Amino acid sequence: MNIIKFKEEYSSSFYDLNIEWLRTFFYVEPYDEEVLSKPNKYIIDKGGYIFFAKLNDEIIGTVALMPMSEPNVFELTKMAVSPNHRGHKTGQKLIQHCIDFASKNNFNKLVLYSNTILENAIYIYRKFGFVEIPVEEGCPYERCNIKMELKTKS
Repeated sequence: MNIIKFKEEYSSSFYDLNIEWLRTFFYVEPYDEEVLSKPNKYIIDKGGYIFFAKLNDEIIGTVALMPMSEPNVFELTKMAVSPNHRGHKTGQKLIQHCIDFASKNNFNKLVLYSNTILENAIYIYRKFGFVEIPVEEGCPYERCNIKMELKTKS
């Protein structure tokens, strides 16, 4: 498996993987639909990054780093793995890639929004050093009930 950066030809994989994940575990919020259908506008053009896990010729996972209003802080977001490839540490490899990328590019921290019903995901985030912080008023996700951060620079 290789982790590769965004190319326009993978936009549909970014959308499809995330929509499938949202429909399986939650539901698709209007904000999700907007960001997923226009990754250039909401992520790439704003200085963000999208990565893909590629196995042979198949895109099996994705994750994005979206710039936040605080300088040099990025949201780890839009992470999804194909149902056929869940349970094989693909998500963990994507997280590690983002952490390494953030450190190499001197990001101050990574932030993520999640939901505590995703117990395995929360466990994995903690394993990578993310700690819980308060969820702010006006959080962009209705399903969010936990916010976590990882300082990548001391």
